[in-house]
Amino acid sequence: MNDRSLADARTHCRARSRIRPSGAILAFGLAAASAAPVAYADPLAPVDIPKLWAALADDSALRPPDVPKPDFSSEIEARKSYGIPVLEIIGFEFLLNEVNRHSSDSADYKSNWSTIQHNLHSSWVVDRDPFKTNQLGHPYQGSMYHGFARSAGLSYWESLAYTFAGSALWEIAGENTPPSRNDQVATGIGGTFLGEVLFRLSNLVLEHDDIPPLLREVGAAAVSPSTGFNRLAFGDRFKMVFPSHDPVYYSRLQIGFSGSAQNEVGTSATKLKRNEALIDYSMDYGLPGKPGYTYTRPFDYFSFQATASSANGAENLMTRGLLLGRDYEAGANYRGVWGLYGSYDYIAPQTFRVSSTALSVGTTGQMWLSDSIAVQGTALSGIGYAAVGTTYSVAENDYHYGLAPQALVALRLILGERASLDLTGREYFVSRVGAAARGGHDNIARLDVSFTVRVYQRHGISLRYLLNRRDAFYPDVGDSSQTRATIGIFYTFLGHERFGAVDWR
Repeated sequence: MNDRSLADARTHCRARSRIRPSGAILAFGLAAASAAPVAYADPLAPVDIPKLWAALADDSALRPPDVPKPDFSSEIEARKSYGIPVLEIIGFEFLLNEVNRHSSDSADYKSNWSTIQHNLHSSWVVDRDPFKTNQLGHPYQGSMYHGFARSAGLSYWESLAYTFAGSALWEIAGENTPPSRNDQVATGIGGTFLGEVLFRLSNLVLEHDDIPPLLREVGAAAVSPSTGFNRLAFGDRFKMVFPSHDPVYYSRLQIGFSGSAQNEVGTSATKLKRNEALIDYSMDYGLPGKPGYTYTRPFDYFSFQATASSANGAENLMTRGLLLGRDYEAGANYRGVWGLYGSYDYIAPQTFRVSSTALSVGTTGQMWLSDSIAVQGTALSGIGYAAVGTTYSVAENDYHYGLAPQALVALRLILGERASLDLTGREYFVSRVGAAARGGHDNIARLDVSFTVRVYQRHGISLRYLLNRRDAFYPDVGDSSQTRATIGIFYTFLGHERFGAVDWR
């Protein structure tokens, strides 16, 4: 093999695929075997072993081939049902009420026709259920409603209406307490922001042809149970996979440990665990810049992060997605999207907790700084309805609600195929509006910095610094501050796009 045949073969290997090493060898052999016969100056030239090894070992440009996925949009539209999700939401709420009625000591679930009539004529209130129930349980409940509607073929906006109506039905008929407006926001709106992300992730699992069919179905159902239920219960009618349109996405799974670098517990009486084991999963889906990819549907771009902690269970669950917007470009090296974003955040770093459902205006984009170095970023500013409070071991409902102007800046510096530096800053200002009885306000900031080095193929190591701070100002309890900072080390498994750089050049 001479230099020319080696170059031809290497070109085929660099067809933007990232296959396993054995697959790279096979691709190299097929490329050489399929090359058209041409005349060479020296057909008996010896094989250049260093060059051959370099062509095989350099996996920096090996990516899965861009094979178009089937688009079942017309079949999904033809088979959709408006009635089935109505029955499913009612049935789900009936079963949930029955489980709570017989497993809980609370009388809140002993609703009947009399309590329903009373709630229909009652004013909506702010309830005092535990923080996790209101700010984590209710949004997940809303995501189930959303999933029933989406997997039955309904659009995002139609599913949002079903989720909002399902939440109202539960507030009026599922419990005998007065209907709660904070639950309506968390379930009916936050639930649809979370539900759409889970629906998209579930269908992304189903699109992976390299996963055995049974595992695909189980994985999809684990991510979005209501989607899995409809696929199982109605067979071929709802088997069509929602078309993702092949987005570029960056996914990352981190498993590791973190220890306290700074702790100011303030008014919290929680028994702080200084060290904790963590599992973190994040994804940026629909990164801007891919030629032909459009943003005509809500959540064609979204970001998702969830972290489980040995210290307190759920440390965070955060989503944000583009509801309405369009893509744009600035010069040859920048591509982006801008518009209206919807977000749902749940953050609980042991000493305090905050959760918000919000609408924001902003942009997400990527700029190439050189041939191999790129920076991606998102900047958002908006307003939400938030719950915030310190964490007490005995007073679980010590929190309050308010309107929350908020901002987010997220940056990722991508250093070729080798490393990335991620920085995300968030701030929430929970105002006295909605907490007028107490006055005062909360200012909450969160800074997340992570440096990841790819060690081998999709395996890497990350160092992470996380800072959470709450400053509270209330005349009845005085001023207080709470700070928790941690430093951790993590094994990182990178998604198939490595660090997510989009190359349109």
